[in-house]
Amino acid sequence: MSSEPPPGSGEQPPEDDPFRKRPPSEKGEKGSGSPYDAPYGDARQPPPHGGGQPPPYGGGSSGGSPYGGGPGGPYGDYPADPLAGMPPLADSGKRTLARILDMILVGIVVWLLTWLFGVREYTVGADRVEVGRSIAQSVIAAVLYVAYDTILISRSGQTLGKKLLGMRVADLENGATPSVGTALLRALVLWLPFAFCCACIWTVIAGGWSFFDKPYKQGLHDKAAKTVVVSTG
Repeated sequence: MSSEPPPGSGEQPPEDDPFRKRPPSEKGEKGSGSPYDAPYGDARQPPPHGGGQPPPYGGGSSGGSPYGGGPGGPYGDYPADPLAGMPPLADSGKRTLARILDMILVGIVVWLLTWLFGVREYTVGADRVEVGRSIAQSVIAAVLYVAYDTILISRSGQTLGKKLLGMRVADLENGATPSVGTALLRALVLWLPFAFCCACIWTVIAGGWSFFDKPYKQGLHDKAAKTVVVSTG
């Protein structure tokens, strides 16, 4: 069985990614420390979220990597729990607040563009004037929301809302900043239903899933992209 990253995760994280989990041999080298070296850097210590939970996506109790390979995962020395070496998982309430901030920021841009290009629908009746959504408006919203998430998450793991509230998105497998492909998949699952059919209902379902998900607090978009959201503060 291959030990390569799961589909959608793209290429291996670059060697200079400061958030990539390091094998013990690298962590012992001078000047190669990861921000997870202390207090969470030792992969042999129990993970801060409370270990002992089964690994996701098919990892068994034999200690194998959740994505295949030997007991040590892709680096040979890591335990089965992929959160070993990462900071604590982010609070779901803070994640919700960060998402609301992002929706407001991008929503303002969507409103301005649809107003400038005149793609909003107006229904004038005897006693009311209603403003509806056109297909063009939905397309603009989808493109902007997906681009916003994809570009920022693939660069630093943080949207503006997540940066403000002290959290970031990380690959579940290795703790690295998600690749463009992973960030795009995550954004498509979150925002396409929002833009074209389900609006806030889908956002509540997809994002709210993290309140009940065990053990990794993943939203549905995180599950699709195999990512987690961790604290940075």
